[in-house]
Amino acid sequence: MCGRFSLTEDISALQQYFDFEISEEISPRYNIAPSQRILTVISDGHERRAGTMKWGLVPFWAKDEKIGYKMINARAEGIDEKPSFKHAFKRRRCLVVADRFYEWKKQEDGNKQPYRFIMKNKKPFAFAGLWETWKKGQQPLHSCTIITTTPNEVTEDVHDRMPVILHQDSFDLWLNPKNDDTEHLKSLLVPFPAEEMDLYPVSTMVNSPKNDIADILTPLNSM
Repeated sequence: MCGRFSLTEDISALQQYFDFEISEEISPRYNIAPSQRILTVISDGHERRAGTMKWGLVPFWAKDEKIGYKMINARAEGIDEKPSFKHAFKRRRCLVVADRFYEWKKQEDGNKQPYRFIMKNKKPFAFAGLWETWKKGQQPLHSCTIITTTPNEVTEDVHDRMPVILHQDSFDLWLNPKNDDTEHLKSLLVPFPAEEMDLYPVSTMVNSPKNDIADILTPLNSM
């Protein structure tokens, strides 16, 4: 699964890298958790727009928005057939912008050690995501989920799943709502090349979403 990540890059650098327009103010986040609002990018097939959505997808047909707590991730396997995701997969795909993500490895003593995964080039990246608009509340709710796949050689020792990270040259294909070639789209939902990634252990401070501070970025062996 993918249950925690960060986004600390300056918004102007993100706009340049992902080529989007945005009207919201975005602050650095070191410990983003489910149910919080996260930066996403969508497209009409011509222009990209960015804004925040609630992390935890609420299908348009859901009776209660609380279902979103169970929908922070969507497994790539069979995603075009699952009732909760198949409609969004065809028409409402997004990028979830990040610069690092966290996973926890179970230790022999039963405790879990958190690790931070990064790109070797230190650049931000995009998770493959899906989004929906739920209109049964007092206000329309825009929500999203992050797609996961099998691990690569960097992540497999820590967790048996990893988020789908898209290459920059796949952004237009993924975002275009007119593209309904599900087989081609599914071919993008694969593990990111391990040789482009790295990881390091971090403090268990990251275990609590309340600790949204720069200190949790520090490698454990440097503290």
